[in-house]
Amino acid sequence: MFRKLYDWTMSLAASNRAGWWLAGISFAESSFFPIPPDVMLVPMVLARRERAYVYAAICTLASVVGGMAGYAIGHLLYNSLGLWLIQLYGYGQKFDEFHLAYAHYGAWIILIKGLTPIPFKLVTIASGFAAYNFPLFVGLCVITRGARFFAVAALLRLFGEPIRDFIEKRLDWVMLGVLVVVVGGFVVARYAI
Repeated sequence: MFRKLYDWTMSLAASNRAGWWLAGISFAESSFFPIPPDVMLVPMVLARRERAYVYAAICTLASVVGGMAGYAIGHLLYNSLGLWLIQLYGYGQKFDEFHLAYAHYGAWIILIKGLTPIPFKLVTIASGFAAYNFPLFVGLCVITRGARFFAVAALLRLFGEPIRDFIEKRLDWVMLGVLVVVVGGFVVARYAI
């Protein structure tokens, strides 16, 4: 199963639609989708290392725009769509505490959580619900998401072949590790926030 997904993503990187797929996943992850864009970004950069920074820029821009959509969900639609999404991911009870933390640590929450595997949509929806300063929110999203995606792209561009060889030889273990990190991000967000 992982091999087919990996091969599909690698072939997608060579297509004319690669950027659009990456943008779609990045947008969705920041507002409602549970899978981080790294699962697309990493294989795409490995397939075409010369486009590493283009892919990082696409990821960053789409993630920030998706973050704005998440902000809108939290600010304008919290009692319907926002609350449903938060409860869907199992964070309803902790979300009020998370909201209160914005009064003191809003900028740090956005910056730190944007770099971690903790689902970014929780940050974007909470920012909207807390009516966090929107221009500051957008600026912080650009910084944190850009730092994350450009760091991944730079490392893969620099060390691409050894990383690609490692991933391809141990694909099942790598994908299992990615799954553990994604699920771990949700668990940490649910129990430690």
